[in-house]
Amino acid sequence: METPDAPHDTVRPSHDTETRVRIVRAVVTAFRTRAFHETTYAVVAEIADLPVDTVERHFPRWDGLVMAAVDRWNAERMEPVIPLMQSHGTVRFLRGIVEQNVLDPSLMRLLTSLLNVAATPGHPMAPTLQHEWQKFHALVLRGLTQDVAVGREPATMHPDRGAEQLIALYEGLQMQSMVRPRMDLLASYDRAVTRLRAGWSQSYAEQVWDLDR
Repeated sequence: METPDAPHDTVRPSHDTETRVRIVRAVVTAFRTRAFHETTYAVVAEIADLPVDTVERHFPRWDGLVMAAVDRWNAERMEPVIPLMQSHGTVRFLRGIVEQNVLDPSLMRLLTSLLNVAATPGHPMAPTLQHEWQKFHALVLRGLTQDVAVGREPATMHPDRGAEQLIALYEGLQMQSMVRPRMDLLASYDRAVTRLRAGWSQSYAEQVWDLDR
């Protein structure tokens, strides 16, 4: 049991932990300037200034190294943004992510590359990536449900449908911005989400499309 006046020893990370962090940081650096398919163990080892076999020993599976980098990188991006969901709502929370991606679009590029992997049947990374996207959808869904409960969004908005629409808007605009360099992503998000929220304030009506007309 800890005593009140006992000094706290500073726990230093082990050498292995320091090496793993160094490798993960090197992967992030690599993905900032290289395409997903161009980043290899050799590239990471060169950036980390470590032998290739050292990198492979700490991360024997490339998939595991990629996910470690994504987790660390995404956590750093999300840290200043997460509080916005509670204080300003889900729409503002997603705008915060867009703001972060405008400042540094490299993680957005990497995640878009991983969409192809997530959708590839039988790929070993697919279940993990799909789980991460499902967690994000669930986060947005919970946020919108809370927004309706506190009156931030209208009761006419069904949170499950709203989550699909908001994520489609958010991800679709980001994909466009990567191939349209002059596009103002933040302004586009604001315009689109304003129209979306206007629709949420109306009663939902089932659409029947007559394609023969």
